[in-house]
Amino acid sequence: MRHWRASDGLHYGLLGLPLAFCALPLYVLMPNLYAREWGVSLTALGAVLLGARLLDAVIDPILGRMIDGLYAKSLRTVLRMGAVAAMVLGLGFSALFMPLVKEPAPLLWWAGFWLIVTYAAYSALSVAHQAWGAMLGGNALYRSRVVAWREGLGLAGVLIAAVTPALLGIPVMLAMLLLGLAVGWWAWGRAPQPEVKTERLHLPQGSLWQPWRNPHFRRLLLVYLLNGIASAIPATLVLFFVQDRLQASQAMQSAALAVYFACGALSMPMWLRVVTHLGLANAWRAGMVLSIAAFIGASQLGAGDAPWFLLVCALSGAALGSDLAVPGALLAGIIHDAGDCGRAEGAYFGWWNFATKLNLALAAGLALPLLGWLGYAPGARDEQATAVLVSAYCLLPCALKAVAVVVLQIFIIQPHQKTATP
Repeated sequence: MRHWRASDGLHYGLLGLPLAFCALPLYVLMPNLYAREWGVSLTALGAVLLGARLLDAVIDPILGRMIDGLYAKSLRTVLRMGAVAAMVLGLGFSALFMPLVKEPAPLLWWAGFWLIVTYAAYSALSVAHQAWGAMLGGNALYRSRVVAWREGLGLAGVLIAAVTPALLGIPVMLAMLLLGLAVGWWAWGRAPQPEVKTERLHLPQGSLWQPWRNPHFRRLLLVYLLNGIASAIPATLVLFFVQDRLQASQAMQSAALAVYFACGALSMPMWLRVVTHLGLANAWRAGMVLSIAAFIGASQLGAGDAPWFLLVCALSGAALGSDLAVPGALLAGIIHDAGDCGRAEGAYFGWWNFATKLNLALAAGLALPLLGWLGYAPGARDEQATAVLVSAYCLLPCALKAVAVVVLQIFIIQPHQKTATP
């Protein structure tokens, strides 16, 4: 196993920064911008987001299988594909935030088309990048370091994206994304190179479904889905909660996002130490419990409590570190234990990203219309409307994470403990 150096982490992980940079505006800023500034209804916007994200999720496993084929040819071929995907991603993202039409009906069609283009390019680039990291192999701590560099730099990207639109404006945000994609792709080409098995060339067509034949993958994916939906709902609703429940200023909104993602990034070294002492699965469970405690606290906040919300953001941000550093390392270990390392990482991460997109689709496509049906609309601050918002933003994620903790304990931690017993 090769020694992991800080320069290796920087070269490999740097592409994670622009990928995460563009994710926050797409999942958090865009719904708020379209609804408040351009008058698009939450129900219609939720339907467009749901359709685009579900289509994106469906194509991820297919993209993963195609990327396995590119890896079979050469790493240089993968990097060339990455360059094309990065250019398309930059184009689509720019079109979404600087649309040529502003009327609600045409804007929905415009958004639907460019969301599909943007999501497809994002998926191809991120699956190829994740597969590269998984193919590097190593023990649990080594895998955690690989993922932590990628996700830690990703959180830095999210942090920059959280403050850039409010402080510098959308045109600067777009320019920063394009520059970040160019630099990230350049650094990726100088990262440690994985070994690719020649057997990858001879994988049967059914290898698209290879991950589903692995029971350990199915169990991990179930936990990942439950926990992911619980995390995606607050990500979609946070600006509504801060604006209407806490009645906070725009500066406080930016500060809350900055604290959340900064604490997530700063918590990465702590979670690596926790992994060393408790193992991957137990570290993930600890992060989920911390997140539940933080959101229970958030449910007690109201108008004027924005300073206390910063503490909630700090605690939930620290919990986010475990969500980012641990599951990907667990998946890399499952791929290695199944004998699929160097052969089918693209298929695994295609399905893994399918689950991620499904989480986001369900959060945006179901939570937003549900809020509208239950009586909440952006700007509503009466007690009944904000109570609905609190239930969706705080309590529903807590319930889902609690179920995820139980499933993690039953299907992953307990079998591992039995196996480890002499």
